[in-house]
Amino acid sequence: MAASVCRAGGAAAARALLSGRAPSVLGVKGSRSVVSYAQALSNIPDTQITSLDNGLRVASEESGQPTCTVGVWINAGSRYEYPKNNGAAYFLEHLAFKGTKKRPQAALEQEVESMGAHLSTYTTREQTAIYIKAQSKDLPKAVEILADVVQNNSLEDAQVEKARQVLMQEMLEIENNLQDVTFDYLHATSYQGTPLSKSVLGTSENAKRLTRADLLEYVNLHYKGPRMVLAAAGGINHKELCELAQRHFGGLSAEYEKDAIPVLAPCRFTGSVLSARNDDLPLAHITLAVEGAWVEQQG
Repeated sequence: MAASVCRAGGAAAARALLSGRAPSVLGVKGSRSVVSYAQALSNIPDTQITSLDNGLRVASEESGQPTCTVGVWINAGSRYEYPKNNGAAYFLEHLAFKGTKKRPQAALEQEVESMGAHLSTYTTREQTAIYIKAQSKDLPKAVEILADVVQNNSLEDAQVEKARQVLMQEMLEIENNLQDVTFDYLHATSYQGTPLSKSVLGTSENAKRLTRADLLEYVNLHYKGPRMVLAAAGGINHKELCELAQRHFGGLSAEYEKDAIPVLAPCRFTGSVLSARNDDLPLAHITLAVEGAWVEQQG
């Protein structure tokens, strides 16, 4: 069952994926590409994007494969948190598959397993993602499961306490993973005094005191239609995906109580150095960041 429903390990998993070399590069030595860049681009499926009335965007790339990956990406990560609730998004990641109001945990796991699917989630500084890999014929069921997990998480008190213990243990383990610690140091000094300096995991103090009410407040504030994208790739049909999105996500609110719309505080890059010296360690972990340009495409 562990292979069917799991967490992807957050930012560390994302870094591992980004650092992986393509199979074609690993398998061929000293050969030259016979496909031009333009030809390669011509083989990439077009990305179709549609917006629902509540602001949720639906994006897809159709490739005619027998399998598909579909997920929900939410603008909600540690960058959107405050000192008192830093770590809320990561806490919720631990509760994503602990059951919904219509599916107890065991029923959810059994349903995913019976489809031969893989359900996973991860959290970064800027987003939360919940996605499922399944056979293309099971796309309707996959979208319905995603909608249930995102919108109807039961957040039972007993599960919150279990997740708290797991989270505290993870924090202790990650403190011994110097690669992860170094990347947190990099953000802490490069974006000092801004929301991007916060750790995705949050502080141990917050992990001990965050309550179910705190987590519900975070969900109600950030899980809104305009803050979400339902994206799919593989053997899918965009029109069908839009219909499924309307059916299962069309009821998502786009309104905020008392106009409390979350506003991202600006983040500035600060050239600086941070070091934590320990001469008892045999290795040194070093990271370097350079300020770059970010261009946001409109439309």
